[in-house]
Amino acid sequence: MKRMMSMLLVLALLLGLGSAWAELSYEGTIVAGEIIPIQVGFGGKIAESRKRAGDLVTEGETLAKIESTLNYAPIEGTVAGLYIAEGDKAEDITERYGASLYIEPTNRYTIEATTEKAYTASENRYIHLGERVYLRCVTDGSHKGTGMISALTEKGYSIEVTGGDFYMGEKVDVYRKNDYTKESCVGRGTVDRAKPVAVKGAGSVLKIHVKNGDFIERGELLFETVEGVLDGLYAPDQRVLSPVSGIISSVEKNNGDTVAKGDALMKVIPEGSLQVEFDVPEADLFALREGQQVSMELYWETENGKTYEGEIASISYISAEQKTETDRKTFKAYATIDADERIRSGMTVILYVKDAEQAEHPVAAEE
Repeated sequence: MKRMMSMLLVLALLLGLGSAWAELSYEGTIVAGEIIPIQVGFGGKIAESRKRAGDLVTEGETLAKIESTLNYAPIEGTVAGLYIAEGDKAEDITERYGASLYIEPTNRYTIEATTEKAYTASENRYIHLGERVYLRCVTDGSHKGTGMISALTEKGYSIEVTGGDFYMGEKVDVYRKNDYTKESCVGRGTVDRAKPVAVKGAGSVLKIHVKNGDFIERGELLFETVEGVLDGLYAPDQRVLSPVSGIISSVEKNNGDTVAKGDALMKVIPEGSLQVEFDVPEADLFALREGQQVSMELYWETENGKTYEGEIASISYISAEQKTETDRKTFKAYATIDADERIRSGMTVILYVKDAEQAEHPVAAEE
């Protein structure tokens, strides 16, 4: 009887030591430890955005482009006054100089004419916009050229000289036919210099494609503007780049959406920031501590799967909300994980923690 009692006591002690050295295990979920918003540097319309939540991105990868407003040359000529610089607000430059830039037309002359000297025929009193006309100087007829009716005015009409050479202030007669018969004369005017054509823009100047003195054709791209203000008087790239490698957690703006400066295009979980979230029962709180080593297995391959290492990063000092009054109180805890390409946000893992007593007495565990 005495021998039996001794054996029971030894067994009880062994069981007691075993419970002190046993691992604690919890079911956890892979979550984002950090989320970074990818913001746009200026306003505009989103283009070429093909990313979705869950996609991997690398640092420096193009996530989207911001469409700009393209400003084209209205006439052929030479850039004579380029007042804008990349980063400028176009409206401010226009207020100061009257335009973003000026173009001196290839056709250097213009003529302001009236029908007072026209041949006395009713049809010669009707001038049509865009009509081609023929020009000859009044003095001796040695200067000839061609023109186009560019505008109708209160006193008469304006002609854009498209060919020929004249003197400033020279008087010319205007004809409908190139034989210069008096019956086709529709008026007389004075040669003047064609005024530079003002080109205005709206928004901030993103990129300039010309420089002073450049010869440009009608329809050629002059400069690009975007909505909002650009910082530091410089123009960034139209591309929106990822500042980090990681996983896209959400897409906030899609193709065709309009954005303003500072809007979030998408949000990214940086590489290496995944954590394991798990609930700790109140009774286990004093067996755990921050910095304690843990190991983890994926829930669906705990039998012979790979083991991941980590440590407890934090344990909440506030209990989680109880669903019912009978629920035991739990506290949120987070652990780091040496994640590889197999680990994805939302996965379930089994997390193992050796209790504090075993960690403090490794020799006893070996015995």
